[in-house]
Amino acid sequence: MTNRSKNILYSIILFISVFAVYKYRKANTSTQAMEPMRIEGKTMGTTYNITYFDTHHRDFKSSVDSLLSLVNQSINTYDPASEVSQFNKSSSGVAIQLPYLIPPVKKAKEVFTASSGAFDPTVMPLVNAWGFGPGKQLNPDSARIDSILTFVGLNKVNITNDSLVKSAARVQLDFGGIGQGYGADVITEFLKTKGIANMLVELGGEGMAIGKNLRTNKPWEIGILDPNSTRDHQFFKAYIALTDRSFTTSGNYFNYHEINGVKYSHTIDPATGYPARRAILSASVFATDCTTADAWGTAFMVMGHERAIEILKTNTALDALLIYTTPDGKMETFVTPGISNIVTFESSSPQQL
Repeated sequence: MTNRSKNILYSIILFISVFAVYKYRKANTSTQAMEPMRIEGKTMGTTYNITYFDTHHRDFKSSVDSLLSLVNQSINTYDPASEVSQFNKSSSGVAIQLPYLIPPVKKAKEVFTASSGAFDPTVMPLVNAWGFGPGKQLNPDSARIDSILTFVGLNKVNITNDSLVKSAARVQLDFGGIGQGYGADVITEFLKTKGIANMLVELGGEGMAIGKNLRTNKPWEIGILDPNSTRDHQFFKAYIALTDRSFTTSGNYFNYHEINGVKYSHTIDPATGYPARRAILSASVFATDCTTADAWGTAFMVMGHERAIEILKTNTALDALLIYTTPDGKMETFVTPGISNIVTFESSSPQQL
Protein backbone atom coordinates (compact mmCIF):
# COMPACT_ATOMS: atom_id res chain seq x y z
CA MET A 1 0.00 0.00 0.00
CA THR A 2 1.41 3.39 -0.98
CA ASN A 3 1.80 6.22 1.52
CA ARG A 4 -0.91 8.10 -0.32
CA SER A 5 -3.29 5.17 0.06
CA LYS A 6 -2.37 4.85 3.73
CA ASN A 7 -3.05 8.53 4.33
CA ILE A 8 -6.43 8.26 2.64
CA LEU A 9 -7.27 5.17 4.73
CA TYR A 10 -6.13 6.85 7.95
CA SER A 11 -8.22 9.93 7.08
CA ILE A 12 -11.29 7.77 6.51
CA ILE A 13 -10.74 5.91 9.81
CA LEU A 14 -10.22 9.21 11.64
CA PHE A 15 -13.38 10.67 10.11
CA ILE A 16 -15.39 7.60 11.08
CA SER A 17 -14.00 7.72 14.61
CA VAL A 18 -14.77 11.42 15.05
CA PHE A 19 -18.25 10.92 13.62
CA ALA A 20 -18.88 7.99 15.95
CA VAL A 21 -17.79 10.03 18.98
CA TYR A 22 -20.01 12.91 17.82
CA LYS A 23 -23.04 10.62 17.45
CA TYR A 24 -22.36 9.02 20.84
CA ARG A 25 -22.08 12.37 22.60
CA LYS A 26 -25.17 13.67 20.86
CA ALA A 27 -27.16 10.57 21.83
CA ASN A 28 -25.83 10.76 25.38
CA THR A 29 -26.73 14.46 25.64
CA SER A 30 -30.18 13.75 24.24
CA THR A 31 -30.71 10.99 26.79
CA GLN A 32 -29.65 13.25 29.61
CA ALA A 33 -31.89 16.03 28.35
CA MET A 34 -34.85 13.68 28.53
CA GLU A 35 -34.46 13.51 32.31
CA PRO A 36 -36.26 16.54 33.79
CA MET A 37 -35.09 18.77 36.59
CA ARG A 38 -37.57 19.09 39.45
CA ILE A 39 -37.72 21.69 42.20
CA GLU A 40 -40.37 22.33 44.83
CA GLY A 41 -41.00 24.57 47.80
CA LYS A 42 -43.53 26.58 49.78
CA THR A 43 -44.95 30.02 49.09
CA MET A 44 -48.17 32.04 49.47
CA GLY A 45 -49.54 29.59 52.03
CA THR A 46 -49.27 26.72 49.56
CA THR A 47 -46.65 24.78 47.60
CA TYR A 48 -45.02 25.05 44.21
CA ASN A 49 -43.72 22.28 41.93
CA ILE A 50 -41.67 22.93 38.81
CA THR A 51 -40.54 20.41 36.20
CA TYR A 52 -38.26 21.60 33.42
CA PHE A 53 -35.74 20.30 30.88
CA ASP A 54 -32.28 21.82 30.82
CA THR A 55 -29.28 20.32 29.01
CA HIS A 56 -27.03 22.10 31.53
CA HIS A 57 -28.87 20.56 34.50
CA ARG A 58 -29.04 23.87 36.36
CA ASP A 59 -30.85 24.05 39.70
CA PHE A 60 -32.90 27.25 39.87
CA LYS A 61 -34.50 26.67 43.27
CA SER A 62 -32.63 29.42 45.12
CA SER A 63 -33.43 31.92 42.37
CA VAL A 64 -37.09 30.90 42.30
CA ASP A 65 -37.36 31.17 46.08
CA SER A 66 -35.78 34.62 45.98
CA LEU A 67 -38.19 35.77 43.28
CA LEU A 68 -41.21 34.46 45.14
CA SER A 69 -39.98 36.17 48.30
CA LEU A 70 -40.03 39.49 46.45
CA VAL A 71 -43.50 38.76 45.04
CA ASN A 72 -44.71 38.03 48.56
CA GLN A 73 -43.20 41.29 49.78
CA SER A 74 -45.44 42.99 47.24
CA ILE A 75 -48.80 41.17 47.32
CA ASN A 76 -49.02 38.93 50.42
CA THR A 77 -51.70 40.27 52.77
CA TYR A 78 -50.53 37.91 55.51
CA ASP A 79 -47.22 39.79 55.65
CA PRO A 80 -47.83 43.02 57.60
CA ALA A 81 -44.73 44.58 56.02
CA SER A 82 -45.71 43.83 52.40
CA GLU A 83 -46.53 46.66 50.04
CA VAL A 84 -50.18 45.62 49.76
CA SER A 85 -50.46 45.49 53.57
CA GLN A 86 -48.97 48.96 53.77
CA PHE A 87 -51.49 50.09 51.15
CA ASN A 88 -54.35 48.54 53.11
CA LYS A 89 -53.30 50.32 56.30
CA SER A 90 -52.65 53.67 54.60
CA SER A 91 -55.09 56.57 54.40
CA SER A 92 -54.48 57.38 50.73
CA GLY A 93 -52.02 54.91 49.18
CA VAL A 94 -48.34 53.96 48.97
CA ALA A 95 -45.29 54.58 46.84
CA ILE A 96 -44.22 51.42 45.00
CA GLN A 97 -40.69 50.12 45.55
CA LEU A 98 -40.85 46.66 43.92
CA PRO A 99 -42.03 45.78 40.39
CA TYR A 100 -44.49 43.10 41.51
CA LEU A 101 -47.51 45.05 42.76
CA ILE A 102 -48.60 47.11 39.75
CA PRO A 103 -48.87 44.25 37.16
CA PRO A 104 -51.52 42.23 39.06
CA VAL A 105 -53.45 45.43 39.84
CA LYS A 106 -53.48 46.34 36.13
CA LYS A 107 -54.69 42.86 35.21
CA ALA A 108 -57.28 43.00 37.98
CA LYS A 109 -58.64 46.26 36.57
CA GLU A 110 -58.86 44.69 33.11
CA VAL A 111 -60.84 41.68 34.33
CA PHE A 112 -62.89 43.83 36.76
CA THR A 113 -64.18 45.84 33.80
CA ALA A 114 -64.67 42.86 31.47
CA SER A 115 -66.53 40.87 34.13
CA SER A 116 -68.76 43.80 35.17
CA GLY A 117 -67.22 43.76 38.64
CA ALA A 118 -67.48 40.01 39.32
CA PHE A 119 -63.74 39.95 39.87
CA ASP A 120 -62.87 42.61 42.44
CA PRO A 121 -59.83 42.39 44.75
CA THR A 122 -61.17 45.21 46.94
CA VAL A 123 -63.34 42.59 48.65
CA MET A 124 -60.56 42.33 51.24
CA PRO A 125 -62.71 43.75 54.12
CA LEU A 126 -65.46 41.27 53.23
CA VAL A 127 -62.95 38.41 53.08
CA ASN A 128 -61.83 39.35 56.58
CA ALA A 129 -65.38 39.76 57.83
CA TRP A 130 -66.25 36.23 56.71
CA GLY A 131 -63.06 34.80 58.23
CA PHE A 132 -61.16 33.92 55.05
CA GLY A 133 -58.30 36.40 55.46
CA PRO A 134 -55.75 37.44 58.07
CA GLY A 135 -58.40 39.41 59.95
CA LYS A 136 -60.61 38.05 62.74
CA GLN A 137 -63.84 36.35 61.74
CA LEU A 138 -66.77 38.63 62.53
CA ASN A 139 -69.82 36.62 61.42
CA PRO A 140 -71.24 39.88 60.01
CA ASP A 141 -74.88 40.88 59.96
CA SER A 142 -76.57 42.69 57.06
CA ALA A 143 -75.85 46.14 58.51
CA ARG A 144 -72.16 45.33 58.74
CA ILE A 145 -72.12 44.02 55.17
CA ASP A 146 -73.87 47.15 53.84
CA SER A 147 -71.32 49.33 55.62
CA ILE A 148 -68.39 47.45 54.12
CA LEU A 149 -69.88 47.57 50.62
CA THR A 150 -69.60 51.37 50.58
CA PHE A 151 -65.82 51.11 50.16
CA VAL A 152 -65.70 48.05 47.87
CA GLY A 153 -64.97 48.65 44.19
CA LEU A 154 -61.74 48.56 42.19
CA ASN A 155 -62.66 51.88 40.61
CA LYS A 156 -61.63 53.32 44.00
CA VAL A 157 -57.98 52.33 43.32
CA ASN A 158 -55.78 54.18 40.82
CA ILE A 159 -52.24 53.70 39.53
CA THR A 160 -49.82 56.58 39.05
CA ASN A 161 -46.24 56.45 37.78
CA ASP A 162 -44.84 55.29 41.10
CA SER A 163 -47.77 54.91 43.48
CA LEU A 164 -50.97 53.03 44.19
CA VAL A 165 -53.66 55.45 45.33
CA LYS A 166 -57.10 54.89 46.88
CA SER A 167 -60.06 57.24 47.17
CA ALA A 168 -60.99 56.22 50.73
CA ALA A 169 -58.92 55.10 53.70
CA ARG A 170 -60.98 51.92 54.23
CA VAL A 171 -60.36 50.58 50.72
CA GLN A 172 -58.24 47.43 50.84
CA LEU A 173 -56.87 44.92 48.33
CA ASP A 174 -56.82 41.13 48.48
CA PHE A 175 -54.85 39.16 45.86
CA GLY A 176 -56.23 35.77 46.87
CA GLY A 177 -58.03 35.45 43.53
CA ILE A 178 -55.07 36.36 41.34
CA GLY A 179 -51.83 36.13 43.34
CA GLN A 180 -50.93 32.49 42.77
CA GLY A 181 -51.47 32.82 39.04
CA TYR A 182 -49.31 35.91 38.99
CA GLY A 183 -46.59 34.12 40.96
CA ALA A 184 -46.61 31.29 38.41
CA ASP A 185 -46.20 33.82 35.60
CA VAL A 186 -43.22 35.45 37.33
CA ILE A 187 -41.49 32.07 37.68
CA THR A 188 -42.25 31.14 34.07
CA GLU A 189 -40.84 34.37 32.67
CA PHE A 190 -37.69 33.98 34.78
CA LEU A 191 -37.08 30.44 33.49
CA LYS A 192 -37.63 31.61 29.92
CA THR A 193 -34.83 34.15 30.36
CA LYS A 194 -32.60 31.23 31.31
CA GLY A 195 -33.34 29.50 28.03
CA ILE A 196 -35.84 26.98 29.39
CA ALA A 197 -38.30 26.17 26.61
CA ASN A 198 -40.05 23.11 28.07
CA MET A 199 -41.46 23.36 31.58
CA LEU A 200 -44.46 22.78 33.79
CA VAL A 201 -44.84 25.40 36.52
CA GLU A 202 -47.46 24.71 39.20
CA LEU A 203 -48.15 26.98 42.16
CA GLY A 204 -51.08 26.12 44.39
CA GLY A 205 -52.70 24.02 41.66
CA GLU A 206 -52.37 26.57 38.87
CA GLY A 207 -49.59 27.53 36.53
CA MET A 208 -48.11 27.34 33.05
CA ALA A 209 -47.42 24.48 30.64
CA ILE A 210 -44.68 25.60 28.23
CA GLY A 211 -43.38 23.53 25.33
CA LYS A 212 -43.81 19.83 25.94
CA ASN A 213 -42.78 16.97 28.19
CA LEU A 214 -39.58 15.84 26.46
CA ARG A 215 -39.62 12.58 28.37
CA THR A 216 -42.84 11.51 26.63
CA ASN A 217 -42.50 13.85 23.65
CA LYS A 218 -46.10 14.88 24.26
CA PRO A 219 -47.91 17.94 25.63
CA TRP A 220 -48.04 18.35 29.39
CA GLU A 221 -51.05 16.58 30.92
CA ILE A 222 -53.00 18.39 33.63
CA GLY A 223 -55.61 16.78 35.88
CA ILE A 224 -58.86 18.57 36.77
CA LEU A 225 -59.97 17.75 40.30
CA ASP A 226 -63.43 16.23 40.70
CA PRO A 227 -65.72 18.45 42.85
CA ASN A 228 -66.73 15.34 44.81
CA SER A 229 -63.19 15.07 46.14
CA THR A 230 -62.49 15.46 49.82
CA ARG A 231 -59.23 16.38 51.51
CA ASP A 232 -58.53 12.70 52.20
CA HIS A 233 -59.83 11.32 48.91
CA GLN A 234 -58.93 13.44 45.89
CA PHE A 235 -59.45 12.27 42.32
CA PHE A 236 -59.68 13.68 38.81
CA LYS A 237 -62.74 14.48 36.76
CA ALA A 238 -60.82 15.10 33.53
CA TYR A 239 -57.40 15.52 31.96
CA ILE A 240 -56.22 18.10 29.46
CA ALA A 241 -53.11 18.16 27.26
CA LEU A 242 -51.55 21.63 27.20
CA THR A 243 -48.79 23.36 25.28
CA ASP A 244 -47.91 27.04 25.85
CA ARG A 245 -51.03 27.59 27.90
CA SER A 246 -51.88 28.51 31.47
CA PHE A 247 -54.16 26.46 33.71
CA THR A 248 -56.08 27.30 36.85
CA THR A 249 -59.05 25.82 38.67
CA SER A 250 -61.24 27.77 41.06
CA GLY A 251 -63.66 25.90 43.29
CA ASN A 252 -65.00 25.58 46.79
CA TYR A 253 -63.64 22.09 47.38
CA PHE A 254 -62.30 22.50 50.89
CA ASN A 255 -62.15 26.23 51.70
CA TYR A 256 -65.34 27.16 53.50
CA HIS A 257 -66.56 28.12 56.95
CA GLU A 258 -69.53 26.73 58.82
CA ILE A 259 -71.50 29.27 60.86
CA ASN A 260 -74.60 28.17 62.76
CA GLY A 261 -74.77 25.01 60.67
CA VAL A 262 -74.51 26.85 57.32
CA LYS A 263 -71.51 26.39 55.03
CA TYR A 264 -70.14 29.61 53.52
CA SER A 265 -67.93 29.58 50.42
CA HIS A 266 -64.62 31.48 50.40
CA THR A 267 -65.67 33.10 47.10
CA ILE A 268 -67.18 36.48 48.01
CA ASP A 269 -69.66 38.15 45.67
CA PRO A 270 -68.65 41.84 45.59
CA ALA A 271 -72.17 42.82 44.51
CA THR A 272 -73.90 41.41 47.59
CA GLY A 273 -71.09 41.19 50.14
CA TYR A 274 -72.01 37.58 50.88
CA PRO A 275 -70.27 34.34 49.87
CA ALA A 276 -71.37 33.39 46.36
CA ARG A 277 -73.99 30.64 46.27
CA ARG A 278 -74.17 29.36 42.71
CA ALA A 279 -74.75 26.07 40.94
CA ILE A 280 -71.19 26.20 39.60
CA LEU A 281 -68.84 23.80 41.39
CA SER A 282 -65.54 24.58 39.70
CA ALA A 283 -64.13 26.68 36.87
CA SER A 284 -60.96 25.57 35.10
CA VAL A 285 -59.70 28.38 32.88
CA PHE A 286 -56.95 28.37 30.26
CA ALA A 287 -55.31 31.46 28.78
CA THR A 288 -51.98 32.71 27.47
CA ASP A 289 -50.94 33.77 30.98
CA CYS A 290 -51.88 32.47 34.41
CA THR A 291 -52.71 35.85 35.95
CA THR A 292 -55.55 36.25 33.46
CA ALA A 293 -56.76 32.68 33.92
CA ASP A 294 -56.68 32.99 37.72
CA ALA A 295 -58.70 36.20 37.75
CA TRP A 296 -61.32 34.85 35.36
CA GLY A 297 -61.62 31.61 37.33
CA THR A 298 -62.56 33.67 40.38
CA ALA A 299 -64.95 35.80 38.32
CA PHE A 300 -66.73 32.73 36.93
CA MET A 301 -67.22 31.31 40.42
CA VAL A 302 -68.80 34.61 41.47
CA MET A 303 -71.10 35.04 38.48
CA GLY A 304 -72.10 31.40 37.97
CA HIS A 305 -71.94 29.14 34.94
CA GLU A 306 -74.75 30.76 32.93
CA ARG A 307 -73.07 34.16 32.71
CA ALA A 308 -69.67 32.53 32.37
CA ILE A 309 -70.81 30.58 29.31
CA GLU A 310 -72.12 33.75 27.67
CA ILE A 311 -68.77 35.49 28.22
CA LEU A 312 -66.84 32.48 26.92
CA LYS A 313 -68.88 32.53 23.70
CA THR A 314 -67.51 35.98 22.83
CA ASN A 315 -64.10 36.01 24.54
CA THR A 316 -62.17 33.59 22.35
CA ALA A 317 -58.90 34.32 24.20
CA LEU A 318 -60.25 32.22 27.06
CA ASP A 319 -61.00 28.51 27.23
CA ALA A 320 -62.71 26.81 30.14
CA LEU A 321 -64.10 23.63 31.59
CA LEU A 322 -66.99 24.41 33.92
CA ILE A 323 -68.56 21.87 36.27
CA TYR A 324 -71.96 22.68 37.75
CA THR A 325 -75.13 21.12 39.10
CA THR A 326 -78.50 21.18 37.37
CA PRO A 327 -81.78 21.94 39.21
CA ASP A 328 -82.40 18.19 39.57
CA GLY A 329 -79.03 17.74 41.28
CA LYS A 330 -77.07 16.19 38.42
CA MET A 331 -73.48 17.18 37.70
CA GLU A 332 -72.91 18.66 34.22
CA THR A 333 -69.92 20.05 32.37
CA PHE A 334 -69.34 22.76 29.78
CA VAL A 335 -66.22 22.79 27.60
CA THR A 336 -65.28 25.54 25.15
CA PRO A 337 -64.64 24.45 21.54
CA GLY A 338 -61.00 25.56 21.74
CA ILE A 339 -60.10 22.71 24.11
CA SER A 340 -62.80 20.13 23.40
CA ASN A 341 -60.38 17.96 21.40
CA ILE A 342 -57.69 17.90 24.12
CA VAL A 343 -59.91 17.13 27.13
CA THR A 344 -60.37 13.54 28.26
CA PHE A 345 -63.00 12.78 30.89
CA GLU A 346 -62.40 10.12 33.49
CA SER A 347 -64.89 7.33 32.79
CA SER A 348 -63.38 4.56 34.88
CA SER A 349 -62.95 4.42 38.64
CA PRO A 350 -61.53 7.62 40.15
CA GLN A 351 -57.75 7.94 40.10
CA GLN A 352 -56.28 8.70 43.48
CA LEU A 353 -53.91 11.68 43.53
